[in-house]
Amino acid sequence: MWIIRHTRIWLIIGLVLIITSIISLVVFGLRLGPDFIGGRTVEWKIASQTNLSTEELTKALSEKGQKPRIVTKQDNAVFRIELEPINDEQYTTLKQDISVKYDTEEIAKADIIKEQSNSLISSSIGSELKNRALIAIVIVLIVIVIFITYVFRGVSYPVPSRYYGLTAIIALIHDIVIPTGVFAYISYLGILQIDILFVIALLSILGASINDTIVVFDRIRENVRRYGGDNFEETVGKSIDQTFTRSINTSVSLLVVLGAIFFFGGASVKYFALALFLGTFFGAYSSIFIASPLLVIIYRAWYKKA
Repeated sequence: MWIIRHTRIWLIIGLVLIITSIISLVVFGLRLGPDFIGGRTVEWKIASQTNLSTEELTKALSEKGQKPRIVTKQDNAVFRIELEPINDEQYTTLKQDISVKYDTEEIAKADIIKEQSNSLISSSIGSELKNRALIAIVIVLIVIVIFITYVFRGVSYPVPSRYYGLTAIIALIHDIVIPTGVFAYISYLGILQIDILFVIALLSILGASINDTIVVFDRIRENVRRYGGDNFEETVGKSIDQTFTRSINTSVSLLVVLGAIFFFGGASVKYFALALFLGTFFGAYSSIFIASPLLVIIYRAWYKKA
């Protein structure tokens, strides 16, 4: 019951986090990667240049007329370079020029640059992928509302089933807006660019978060049927207490794994794990402190008065 007694505090915290994240999105924006705006992404290992910094390589590429969007150095001294969508001829010329620059004998050798990967996405494909990603997120949200409304269709007292879907969507918006705001700031710093893995992370967050929320809602439904809905606030509080330990244990277990991947995993999945970590953390918060207390607010505002 202590969670329900401090409902306003939890909702204010959630509202502040959402507003802060929206401000971050508006001010910094999302720095989209080649997946959405097109580009060529390559991974190079430059022989005898293990101490080469990203700044030096960025300068060298710019001097050759191809200013990279971002250059990162991985643990195995492999550089991940994101370029404009240049054609194969331009790329071959660029690679040869960089080979000459870092050849200690001033002769371009084929093994100066060892290419680990090379992918090209056109701007039109990137734009289409961006639109499909947005559509996928919207469709998932709509399906979740329909699903929850259907599953809880038997609940009509004291709060109708449609409000279970409404509060779940508000909680889900909380869960995806906050990580997006954090990543807007990180991308502004030039550490990363938003790619398709981030969209996959958001969709995964939606699935995991709604699962926790439905567990709590289902317990509320059972307790309403068992004890009646006259003491709805007490019933919600009791339901949260009954599911609290389960939700925390599940979330903490997942957070430990995601934290390990972030700190010890490869660079390609580092920020994917971070997005899931943030989504899992705030998803656990919203399931307990946002969704169910919102039901109580709706009950207080309308149905208790009626």
